[in-house]
Amino acid sequence: QVQLVESGGGLVQAGGSLKLSCAASGRAFSSSAMGWFRQAPGKEREFVATINWLGGNIYYADSVKGRFTISRDNAKNTVYLQMNSLKPEDTAVYYCAGDRGPFKVSVASIAYWGQGTQVTVSS
Repeated sequence: QVQLVESGGGLVQAGGSLKLSCAASGRAFSSSAMGWFRQAPGKEREFVATINWLGGNIYYADSVKGRFTISRDNAKNTVYLQMNSLKPEDTAVYYCAGDRGPFKVSVASIAYWGQGTQVTVSS
C-alpha cells in the first residue's frame, strides 16, 4: 500500500513559480510510474505530467510543456512538479498519482491518489 501526500501549493501571481512535492510511503513507490493531474473548478481532472520508475520516459500535457518539469528522487520517495511562468488558467487542485506499472501513468491503471493541493494563480 502506498500513501501520497502533496505539498507546496499556494497563491502566486501570474508569471511566478511554485514547486509541488509528493511524498510517498511504501516500498512500491520506487517501482511505480508517477504523475501529476489537476482539476479546475467545474472541469474534469486532466493529465499534467508523467515520469517512469527510473526518472525517464517523461511526457507533459501540451498546455504545460516548456513551463513545468516533473522529477523524482527515489531515495526520498518523492516526486516533484516545478511550475514556472504560471498562468491564471493553471489554477486548479493538483493531484499526485502512482500507477500500477513502472512506465507511464494511465488513468485506467492508477493505483494511488494523493489528497490534492490547491494552486491559485492571480492575474
